[in-house]
Amino acid sequence: MTSPLTLHPDRLFSAEPAQRDIARRLYAQVKDLPIVSPHGHTDPEWFALNEPFPDPAQLLIVPDHYVFRMLYSQGVPLEKLGIPTVDASPVETDGRKIWRLFAENYQLFRGTPSRMWLDWVFAEVFGLDVLLNADTADHYYDVMAEKLSTDSFRPRALFEQFNIEIIATTEGALDPLTHHQTITEDDWDGRVVTTYRPDTVIDPEHEDFTKSLAAFGELTGEDVMSWEGYLNAHRQRRQYFKEKGGATATDHGHRTARTANLSEADKRALFARVVSGDLEADDADLFRGQMLTEMARMSLEDGLVMQIHPGVHRNHNLPLFDKFGRDKGADIPAPSEYVEALSPLLEAVGNEPDLNIILFTLDEDVYSRELAPLAGHYPALKLGPPWWFHDSPEGMRRFRERTTETAGFYNTAGFNDDTRAFLSIPARHDVARRMDCVFLAQLVAEHRLPEDEAHEVAHDLAYRLAKEAYKFS
Repeated sequence: MTSPLTLHPDRLFSAEPAQRDIARRLYAQVKDLPIVSPHGHTDPEWFALNEPFPDPAQLLIVPDHYVFRMLYSQGVPLEKLGIPTVDASPVETDGRKIWRLFAENYQLFRGTPSRMWLDWVFAEVFGLDVLLNADTADHYYDVMAEKLSTDSFRPRALFEQFNIEIIATTEGALDPLTHHQTITEDDWDGRVVTTYRPDTVIDPEHEDFTKSLAAFGELTGEDVMSWEGYLNAHRQRRQYFKEKGGATATDHGHRTARTANLSEADKRALFARVVSGDLEADDADLFRGQMLTEMARMSLEDGLVMQIHPGVHRNHNLPLFDKFGRDKGADIPAPSEYVEALSPLLEAVGNEPDLNIILFTLDEDVYSRELAPLAGHYPALKLGPPWWFHDSPEGMRRFRERTTETAGFYNTAGFNDDTRAFLSIPARHDVARRMDCVFLAQLVAEHRLPEDEAHEVAHDLAYRLAKEAYKFS
């Protein structure tokens, strides 16, 4: 049994006619703007080598934790979805079998943002016109597999087709950035930059911290067992990321937003305990907090924008982590506090107008109470868009409703998709543009904002704010 796949032109717009008409006019002016994707996790190898993507399952299911976590929640084993194991034990490798299993369970995604993104990819990228289900699974697979084998579906061609102006990937502190150098040296106009993510050499509780720290020293030639050498190693790698990967930003994924600003003696004593492994109860979190402040100071030196992504209990399912490793859909939002947590950092650098710190949260309860007032005061702070679990129409609406009255629009950093799912990037930006137009249309309809100003704001939210926040020239 088949049903048509259609994308309604008024999807997400208000059912109230006057607001819907305003939203249509606003959206018409921003829908075709170039995509600025300033933070995400696409693989730079795709753009460097420009090889055909693998089969549909390897492209759309295996790397996307939004997809396989939902299937896992309904009892579908990750092995049957082709998710690699830590010990390389056997998993399903037949892409068609994986795709059929996904299609048989596609109803699980009804009402979710994943369903909106996937349907957009199916219709707009692959030209499919029937809904995905068990009966249409093979048709989908055949159509997509055939198109993925053509030159027009190679990574660089899709980059251009999606009208992406710039995209930022995210690499660890030890990454050689070989793929970014290849992209820079090739005769291609696509702009792909890196982002410095030093978590493995900052978090003493990371399972790879000890060996990463040793590699950090070898790579930089610095004595990373000394406080000065350790900081100099970071400075060196930040500069390398700027020169070889075009980096304009750093990223920090800490459990909490805690920062610290210890005395010189206390910093050295804390660092000595960290590198010796003789940690006291609070040392790991305190060190992460101190390093956020150190990274902010370095951003004042080298101009890199700083992103902080706190508030996630990562790898909540420990048996799953032991078997499959990180990023397997078991990360859970946690309550977060920001006013006291950020105070040491903000006392040190928060009044610097040339510093851009973009703050994210997975705790929506703090939008209006903490984050909007902070960003609405400190020159260095900007609010990142709804992130991860809240990257949805409802999450975007809540964000605007809870932050605009205090922080306005211009203390926010535009939209970023923060995704590994390359083909969903235009769909995600389209949802964000539509929802911003919905919010603005309500302000116009209630005579709280003139429509000509709403057009300016819609353009800024879709394009200009992200470019400026991330210092993209």
